[in-house]
Amino acid sequence: MPAFALIHSPLVGPVTWSAVADELSRRRVAVVVPDLGAPAETETGPHWKRHVALAARAIASVPAAASVVLVGHSGAGALLPAIRNAMDRACAGYIFVDAGLPNGNEPRKGMGGFARHLDEIHAQGERFPHWSDEDLRDVLPVPAVRTALLRELRPQPPEFWDETVPVFAGWPDAPCAYIRFGPNPSYDAAAAEAQRRGWRYRDLGGAHFHMLVDPVAVSDELLAIEAGIRLERRRERR
Repeated sequence: MPAFALIHSPLVGPVTWSAVADELSRRRVAVVVPDLGAPAETETGPHWKRHVALAARAIASVPAAASVVLVGHSGAGALLPAIRNAMDRACAGYIFVDAGLPNGNEPRKGMGGFARHLDEIHAQGERFPHWSDEDLRDVLPVPAVRTALLRELRPQPPEFWDETVPVFAGWPDAPCAYIRFGPNPSYDAAAAEAQRRGWRYRDLGGAHFHMLVDPVAVSDELLAIEAGIRLERRRERR
């Protein structure tokens, strides 16, 4: 079985995947959770390059013979092709979890209402996200879990949002799947596009950080998708 690389959004920290990583490890599944790091105030190059380098370095710790399933949550979706390009091993598949899809033609903030909202925030000298405990109360009902996530909150500067993360020619080079955590206008278009492309698709009917609410169900879905990909490839080789 391939190892799972659980990539967190650059807006938060690796704690978002910690419960799922623990559950997969309990089932004796190889897993790595790269830490993409806090925003660097003296950044000299594209933010995405640093995030990709940190992810690839962590993935290099996986035994050399193992392929990797790249799993990206939220803003990490845009990074998956670039991480694949930087990996030192085969990619067994891509799983987008309540995430945007890679788009090498637009900035991270997109071109619509969210982009305008960000511009307003930046014009006031603020950064996004600036969530509070109250903002996350309905999404994460356990106080200790909210505290852990908020402790790792990583508001990004305007330059981060203006970046376009490249997508290599020929992507996707492995099967893709999409897990939706429930109603979220930010990911309506991505979820619809995944279904249009015929990817494996599941909706767990939760909220954006559902992996911290029900890590068992999320782990079940990840493993089911990986098993389906493996079965499909066996059939293709016959």
